[in-house]
Amino acid sequence: MMATDKPTESKITVEKRQNGRWCFVLNHRGVIYPAQGQFATMFEAQIAAQEAAKRLIKR
Repeated sequence: MMATDKPTESKITVEKRQNGRWCFVLNHRGVIYPAQGQFATMFEAQIAAQEAAKRLIKR
């Protein structure tokens, strides 16, 4: 029996905006949720993105 890789349901991209703040873009099951947030650090944006992805997966 061959093991198959299950495709990832969510992809998170963290970006720095022109104003120096951080945001995230979430792609979940082919739906792209636009840039969210005005975070002071990349770490804050990553944490918020992970929480948003968890909530989408729970649905």
